[in-house]
Amino acid sequence: MLNTLMDTNFHFTGQKSIYKGKVREVYTLENDVLVMIATDRLSAFDVVMPKGIPYKGQILNQIATKMMQATEDIVPNWLMATPDPNVAVGEACEPFKVEMVIRGYMSGHAAREYKAGKRMLCGEPMAEGMKENDKFPEPIITPATKAEKGDHDEDISKVEILNRGIVSKADYEVLEKYTQALFQRGTEIAVKRGLILVDTKYEFGKTKDGQIVLIDEIHTPDSSRYFYADGYEERQARGDAQKQLSKEFVRQWLISNGFQGLEGQSVPEMSDEYVESVSERYIELYESIMGEAFEKADVSNIQERIGQNVSSYLNSI
Repeated sequence: MLNTLMDTNFHFTGQKSIYKGKVREVYTLENDVLVMIATDRLSAFDVVMPKGIPYKGQILNQIATKMMQATEDIVPNWLMATPDPNVAVGEACEPFKVEMVIRGYMSGHAAREYKAGKRMLCGEPMAEGMKENDKFPEPIITPATKAEKGDHDEDISKVEILNRGIVSKADYEVLEKYTQALFQRGTEIAVKRGLILVDTKYEFGKTKDGQIVLIDEIHTPDSSRYFYADGYEERQARGDAQKQLSKEFVRQWLISNGFQGLEGQSVPEMSDEYVESVSERYIELYESIMGEAFEKADVSNIQERIGQNVSSYLNSI
């Protein structure tokens, strides 16, 4: 198997702290600079899988970088540079403690809730008579609280967010506006690739100057769900499953092997062959979403490569 990046422990010049999330590791440096490293860890049902996926971190980082560049005219973001295929460097922000999830179609978590009999999701109504993967009349925003590593994100309504003072009313209105604008742009980009942007999540933070900016990843297969547009209507009419571009295929494999992140359940064994197949799917996702060939980075010594590239960049600023 190829080398994968599962953990890092760098000591960059001016380093103050390290935060390790489910997939990304964030180094806070002096002068309000963040170094965000996308590892090859795979998270599903809020559980980190025991094996990494070759090139996954590079894929997520490069999609997020290019999508931020493609949306910076409508929403400001934290990004300063990408000195390594797995690394983004940007301005330190105070993150909002909610993820802004927006759904154009009733899929994934929304469909599972609907099947369980719920007709409200985060305070947003879901009409009677809908089928899984049907389009909502208008996209709905269904926020989630941000979980620490090992905990589960939880659905929350706008009313609860405001009542509990998690986000102020003025700031939340900006988050809503930015979320809708980004989803619209993401939808337009997807259409050009023959895809449907089904749902996604955005995270925002506030700079030391008080500006609200987009942070973390955007429109990646980890944070978003895509369908192939070709044949969507026909598959819906027949009641067939949609052809997806997301990590939903990993979730479905886990479910079929008796794992949904619930207490007492064990992560099924991931063979080298299965891990390789997941890597190939991620590369397919990249090429479909970006409309270009994926160029594999040198993974002979990922840690050394990242250390050299980041240190070289930091010395230049």
